[in-house]
Amino acid sequence: MTEVEGRPVFTERDMAKYPFISKAAEYMKPLDIDINELSSSDYDKILERAENRIKEAILYNLVNKEWSNDAVEISSFPIAVMIVAAADDSFLKRRYALAEAKRVSDLLKDERDEIIMGIAERFNWKIRPARIHVGSLTYDFALHFTDFLKNATFIQDKKWKLVNRLVSNGEVYLTKSETSRLLEEEVRRYVEGKLDTKVGLLPQSITDRVDRLKHLFMEKRGKIRFEEFPKGLVIAAFPPCIKKSYDTIASGHGLSHIGRFALTSFLISIGMSVENVVDLFRSLSDFDERMTRYQVEHIAGGRGSRTKYIPPRCDTLRTHGVCPGMNEVCKRIRHPLAYYRRKLRTIRTEAPGERA
Repeated sequence: MTEVEGRPVFTERDMAKYPFISKAAEYMKPLDIDINELSSSDYDKILERAENRIKEAILYNLVNKEWSNDAVEISSFPIAVMIVAAADDSFLKRRYALAEAKRVSDLLKDERDEIIMGIAERFNWKIRPARIHVGSLTYDFALHFTDFLKNATFIQDKKWKLVNRLVSNGEVYLTKSETSRLLEEEVRRYVEGKLDTKVGLLPQSITDRVDRLKHLFMEKRGKIRFEEFPKGLVIAAFPPCIKKSYDTIASGHGLSHIGRFALTSFLISIGMSVENVVDLFRSLSDFDERMTRYQVEHIAGGRGSRTKYIPPRCDTLRTHGVCPGMNEVCKRIRHPLAYYRRKLRTIRTEAPGERA
């Protein structure tokens, strides 16, 4: 990156790193790539890189930040976005957007302040350099609190609460690493927005890639769900009713109202965050983020009467058909949370430190 009159000028290398910036869009315009021409061998390298971006997101939840050809890297991003959008799977869209965002965050941690400022300006942040030393920490930037809150709200860590931050004159002071983490949230939402579009008829060669990637994702879907489950919660200790409900949601199928309530209240009760529970429901075809978030927050005691709800008793779940059948532990307890605590003790006694 170079600078002209104090403003950053992004090079082709920078555009390869950050293909969502407006300069990259300008770079793509003269190329005027026609979807119907993508079957040509001229685009083999771009299509291969686009497919690999998505494969890396599926398998590793991070797009590789190493590449050999800047032009191919820049062009592959919008093609990858088109392919994921065509796959039309909300879970895959979310995973791909997060993987691209993590790639950006990793790259920004090693960037000069000027380029971070340039990326921040892409999202209309009110930010300025601020070299302040407080104890062992060095704060590199000062960000307006509204931009901070817009992104920090989605991060589940106490250090991101505004009350735990250094704030002065409406600005929140950030390290370079923290600034990169907040920009990750901006990029994630940007990519998700790009993926939320209908894709028309594609050439067979592209459709084949879409089908291939969808098949790979379906193969890994169950494993990915368990990988994303918060540490400290032991799935092997779930009662049969909750395990069945969890598996049903994870596979993209719907639950009855009481089934959703039982699953949500159970997960909240054993320590799962509101954000993680909301994410669990994203794979449903009727997912509505605003409504789902409201309902989960209500069950968690964050809205309405501020009452934190617990799951219904076992006899209630049996009455409403949520219970798939009792095992030996079920016969000795009357509540899903009692099952979880008892099973957890057994697991930890038999194999200390083991987690599902």
